[in-house]
Amino acid sequence: MTKMDDLPLFAGDREIAEAIVGKRGAEKWMKERLPTLAQKAGFPAIDAFHGGRPVPLVKRFYENYLGLPVESAKGKPDGQEDDSAWNKRKRRGSNG
Repeated sequence: MTKMDDLPLFAGDREIAEAIVGKRGAEKWMKERLPTLAQKAGFPAIDAFHGGRPVPLVKRFYENYLGLPVESAKGKPDGQEDDSAWNKRKRRGSNG
Protein backbone atom coordinates (compact mmCIF):
# COMPACT_ATOMS: atom_id res chain seq x y z
CA MET A 1 0.00 0.00 0.00
CA THR A 2 1.30 3.42 -0.92
CA LYS A 3 1.74 5.90 1.91
CA MET A 4 1.73 9.67 1.63
CA ASP A 5 5.38 9.72 2.73
CA ASP A 6 6.26 7.48 -0.24
CA LEU A 7 4.82 9.89 -2.82
CA PRO A 8 6.88 12.43 -4.76
CA LEU A 9 6.65 16.12 -3.81
CA PHE A 10 3.89 16.59 -6.41
CA ALA A 11 1.54 13.69 -7.15
CA GLY A 12 -1.47 12.99 -9.31
CA ASP A 13 -4.93 12.44 -7.90
CA ARG A 14 -4.76 8.67 -8.47
CA GLU A 15 -1.53 8.38 -6.46
CA ILE A 16 -2.95 10.54 -3.68
CA ALA A 17 -6.20 8.55 -3.64
CA GLU A 18 -4.33 5.26 -3.33
CA ALA A 19 -2.26 6.66 -0.47
CA ILE A 20 -5.38 7.82 1.36
CA VAL A 21 -7.86 4.97 0.81
CA GLY A 22 -5.86 2.24 -0.93
CA LYS A 23 -6.09 0.90 -4.48
CA ARG A 24 -9.54 -0.63 -4.03
CA GLY A 25 -11.14 2.60 -2.82
CA ALA A 26 -9.21 5.01 -5.04
CA GLU A 27 -11.68 5.20 -7.91
CA LYS A 28 -14.64 5.88 -5.60
CA TRP A 29 -12.65 8.49 -3.66
CA MET A 30 -11.73 10.26 -6.90
CA LYS A 31 -15.34 10.30 -8.15
CA GLU A 32 -17.22 10.96 -4.93
CA ARG A 33 -14.86 12.64 -2.46
CA LEU A 34 -12.31 14.58 -4.48
CA PRO A 35 -14.84 17.01 -6.05
CA THR A 36 -16.02 17.98 -2.56
CA LEU A 37 -12.50 18.21 -1.13
CA ALA A 38 -11.30 20.30 -4.06
CA GLN A 39 -13.84 22.96 -3.06
CA LYS A 40 -12.76 23.08 0.58
CA ALA A 41 -10.46 25.79 1.85
CA GLY A 42 -6.98 24.45 2.42
CA PHE A 43 -7.15 21.54 -0.01
CA PRO A 44 -4.36 22.22 -2.51
CA ALA A 45 -5.11 22.71 -6.17
CA ILE A 46 -3.18 20.99 -8.93
CA ASP A 47 0.00 22.89 -9.66
CA ALA A 48 -0.03 23.26 -13.44
CA PHE A 49 3.74 23.66 -13.69
CA HIS A 50 4.42 20.40 -11.83
CA GLY A 51 1.35 18.50 -12.97
CA GLY A 52 0.14 17.39 -9.56
CA ARG A 53 -0.95 18.44 -6.10
CA PRO A 54 1.73 19.33 -3.54
CA VAL A 55 1.76 16.24 -1.30
CA PRO A 56 2.95 18.03 1.89
CA LEU A 57 -0.06 20.34 1.63
CA VAL A 58 -2.45 17.42 1.08
CA LYS A 59 -0.94 15.78 4.14
CA ARG A 60 -1.32 18.99 6.17
CA PHE A 61 -4.94 19.31 5.01
CA TYR A 62 -5.72 15.84 6.34
CA GLU A 63 -3.85 16.46 9.60
CA ASN A 64 -6.11 19.47 10.17
CA TYR A 65 -9.22 17.65 8.92
CA LEU A 66 -8.63 14.74 11.28
CA GLY A 67 -7.46 16.92 14.16
CA LEU A 68 -4.08 15.20 14.32
CA PRO A 69 -1.21 16.81 16.19
CA VAL A 70 1.08 18.80 13.94
CA GLU A 71 4.43 17.09 13.39
CA SER A 72 6.37 20.20 14.35
CA ALA A 73 4.61 20.11 17.73
CA LYS A 74 6.22 16.76 18.46
CA GLY A 75 9.40 16.80 20.39
CA LYS A 76 11.15 15.60 23.42
CA PRO A 77 10.39 17.00 26.86
CA ASP A 78 12.41 20.08 27.68
CA GLY A 79 13.78 18.70 30.95
CA GLN A 80 12.97 18.31 34.62
CA GLU A 81 10.46 20.74 36.11
CA ASP A 82 11.86 23.23 38.59
CA ASP A 83 9.15 23.67 41.20
CA SER A 84 11.10 26.42 42.95
CA ALA A 85 10.50 28.65 39.95
CA TRP A 86 6.85 28.85 40.99
CA ASN A 87 7.54 30.22 44.49
CA LYS A 88 6.07 33.67 44.79
CA ARG A 89 8.08 36.45 46.28
CA LYS A 90 6.27 38.99 48.35
CA ARG A 91 6.87 42.41 46.99
CA ARG A 92 6.55 45.53 49.00
CA GLY A 93 4.79 48.34 47.29
CA SER A 94 6.42 51.71 46.98
CA ASN A 95 3.94 53.01 49.53
CA GLY A 96 4.58 50.70 52.23
